[in-house]
Amino acid sequence: MTAYQASEDRYERMSYVRCGRSGLRLPALSLGLWHNFGGGDAIDNGRSLLRRSFDLGITHFDLANNYGPPPGEAEETFGRIWKSDFAAYRDEMIVATKAGYRMWPGPYGERGSRKSMLASLDRSLMRLGMDYVDIFYSHRYDAETPLEETMSALAQAVRQGKALYVGISNYGPEETRRAAEILRSLGTPCLIHQVHYSMYERRLEQGLQQVLQEEGIGTIAYSPLARGLLTNRYLNGIPADSRAAGASAFLRREDVTEEKLEKSRKLQGVAEMRGQSLAQMAVAWVLRQSRVTSALIGVSRAEQIDDLAGALDQLAFSADELAQIDNILGGKA
Repeated sequence: MTAYQASEDRYERMSYVRCGRSGLRLPALSLGLWHNFGGGDAIDNGRSLLRRSFDLGITHFDLANNYGPPPGEAEETFGRIWKSDFAAYRDEMIVATKAGYRMWPGPYGERGSRKSMLASLDRSLMRLGMDYVDIFYSHRYDAETPLEETMSALAQAVRQGKALYVGISNYGPEETRRAAEILRSLGTPCLIHQVHYSMYERRLEQGLQQVLQEEGIGTIAYSPLARGLLTNRYLNGIPADSRAAGASAFLRREDVTEEKLEKSRKLQGVAEMRGQSLAQMAVAWVLRQSRVTSALIGVSRAEQIDDLAGALDQLAFSADELAQIDNILGGKA
């Protein structure tokens, strides 16, 4: 494959949003490597996804220690591609990783202890081939570990120069407020919260969003397309070559209910009236009214990135459109 040189106009189309009360701006779209960068995926396709993203101004790349499969493989793949294609652009990139879910055998390969968190970060940096990550997350709240211990491990990563910022993911409202208070007392403010948010998953709106606003924490939404249900992929049922038709834990066959498919078909009608694809509208909806700093997208083909970037051309919703969407989701339309 030819040597990569980034597009000279890569910053002309993307918008960048201040993350909470920090000085860091994130692209409205970020690329997640949860899938399509594992051991069974072609590295050349992963390279094309990363190149196309960066050429469109997507500067934020989201990983975790356990992404693959197998666990760790996504970081390995990203590290190889970064070394060959993106090393010269390191200061233009935001690279994030996480620790908390099971990564290696024994009692220290998961959860939120200082031992587990810092060992995981060291392993991630080795796989990535980097001296530091830009954002290091606690991937989940661990009720078995004092929150002070988990947060102090994040702060220690910053003091050691192994991370520039820290964040949390999948924390509830009260745990988020406590985590923010602890991190602030340690001199390492919480930059960002990564939360599952889409038209079909709205727990962000149940108290967490208010906490994030009050604490000055940015929000990045993962699975804004509801793992494919808010695209045209499943509108006519489950395709034979889809994830839901196989053994993937990403989207199970039982998740693709006729009730959701009917709602998605009606939502597509709203999207068409807006001049968007269903996927574009789903991303725009997540980003509406500046509720979310960045939408974390996952793709398997480069052309999907272009389609989702088109969502940024129409982010505004009328009150009638929002009401119509809520009525569809509530089963009233």
